[in-house]
Formats: sequence, structure tokens, C-alpha cells
Amino acid sequence: MPPETRTDGPVADLFRRHRPDLLRLAVLLLGDTSQAEDVVQDAFVALHRRWPVLADPAAAAGYLRVSVVNGARSAHRRRATVRRHLRVGEPEALPAADAGLLLAEEHRTVLAAVRQLPRRQREVLVLRYWSGLSEAEIARTLAVSRGTVKTCASRALAKLEDLLGGPDGH
Repeated sequence: MPPETRTDGPVADLFRRHRPDLLRLAVLLLGDTSQAEDVVQDAFVALHRRWPVLADPAAAAGYLRVSVVNGARSAHRRRATVRRHLRVGEPEALPAADAGLLLAEEHRTVLAAVRQLPRRQREVLVLRYWSGLSEAEIARTLAVSRGTVKTCASRALAKLEDLLGGPDGH
């Protein structure tokens, strides 16, 4: 079987292992399941094209994470461009029918508050608290300094505290 049609190679293995986490990351960054699926699929397609050059499963996970974050940024830019150029108002898009299944009811309020944060702050929090990355890994993923990661995280947490009613939830 030619290498292009094999389904048991290293990229397929990476797909099986990392797709669920990358999909959740993309959903948290984008707020839209179908767009998130497209972004993750595009990341794996790009990895597959680069595999002869990259060919390192350890580096591939980081490559995929960076690709998903960058894909989410591009999707946000496209969405903003479309909205700027729309001549007629359109109704606000409703969340996917299964979006409620991704998070428990008590997390929806927090997710709504996270979506109000600026893009960089939202990315830092999602990568830190959902993906469990260290400051150094976040800095590499977002191509910023560790100091920027610390500042963004601090400001984001302070903003969330304000949005959610203070440290005791009131």
C-alpha cells in the first residue's frame, strides 16, 4: 500500500492520541464546534504534508498545538472581516446543539466570562488551565516571552474575578 493511503502510520497514531484534546482546545478558543473541527483537521493535514521534514512525534504534538492556536486566530480574523463587511445585519449564530454537552452547567458561566477576555489572555488561560502547559510551553506556543504569559494570565484572572463577582463568587 502506498504511504499516502496508509492508516496505521505515525500521523494516524498522533491523530488518534491528540485529536480529542486539540478539538477541545479549539472549541474553547473558537466557541464553535464545526469551526474547531476544521481547524484541527487543517492542523493534521499540514502535519501530514510536513511529516517527511518533521518526522518527530515529540515535536509533532507541539507543532499541532501551535497550528490549532494559529488556526483559531485566523478563524477569528476571518469572522471579524466578514462582520465588518456585512451590509445587512444577521442574527447571532446559535451554539451547536451539542455544545451544552461539552461542559457541565456550572462551567458555562465561566466559559462565557472567558470568551469576554481579549484573545491573548483567553489563549493563555486555555493553554495553562485546560491544556496544562507550563509558562515556557505557552510562551513557545504563542511566540511570546514568559513575562508576557505571566502578565496575560494575571490580567485575565483579575478580569475573570471581576466578571464572575469577586473571589467568593458574590
